[in-house]
Amino acid sequence: MQIKKSLQYFSPFEWALWISSVAVITASYLLGESFYPLSLIASLLGVTALLFIAKGNVIGQFLVIIFSALYAVISYNFRYYGELITYLFMSAPSALVACITWLKNPSKSGKSEVKVATMSKMKWVSTCFIAVALTVVFYFVLAYFDTANLVLSTVSITTSVLASTLLIFRCRFYALAYVLNDIVLVGLWVLASMEDSSNLPMVFCFITFLFNDLYSFVNWKRIENRQKTAEIK
Repeated sequence: MQIKKSLQYFSPFEWALWISSVAVITASYLLGESFYPLSLIASLLGVTALLFIAKGNVIGQFLVIIFSALYAVISYNFRYYGELITYLFMSAPSALVACITWLKNPSKSGKSEVKVATMSKMKWVSTCFIAVALTVVFYFVLAYFDTANLVLSTVSITTSVLASTLLIFRCRFYALAYVLNDIVLVGLWVLASMEDSSNLPMVFCFITFLFNDLYSFVNWKRIENRQKTAEIK
């Protein structure tokens, strides 16, 4: 019964989304010119984290911390220092803070989900200010380290900061910020693949992330509407 209940936690569509994502990622690595196990593990972990986050489940944040550490190592190997800095020094700490805020603000429905919050004007201003400030600072840091594809790497900083901050604030628009980040990362790894085709699996990885983040935006709206309806009753 416990196994059946666990399987029913995700909807048939969510299972299909996860299975198809895992299949695409795995196939891209197995059929690629070279096999880098750490990239495969990180990719599978990342797409699993996204599914839990799409449900508003704090488990997803814990998985993001692990994914960030692995992805930082991968980024270092390919001289994407912007990605290394973003995930190791921003995404991972932000996920840790998000874990705390999510655990402190559970939904009253009794499910394993966070209470979706509405952003105030002050929070939006603060979020945008933080994103712009960090983007300017890290542009010079990345330039100093001769980061590959500097412009896209800098844009990745902006989108990642926006997404991480909105997750801490429990705002559903975090998913749109991650969608933009996924597009940037697809571009980064396409450029890397043009120099070394062994990087191609990372392109497929972030394409699957893109579809998962789009679903997250839709599902968080459903969660928000359900929680508001429950509060009225």
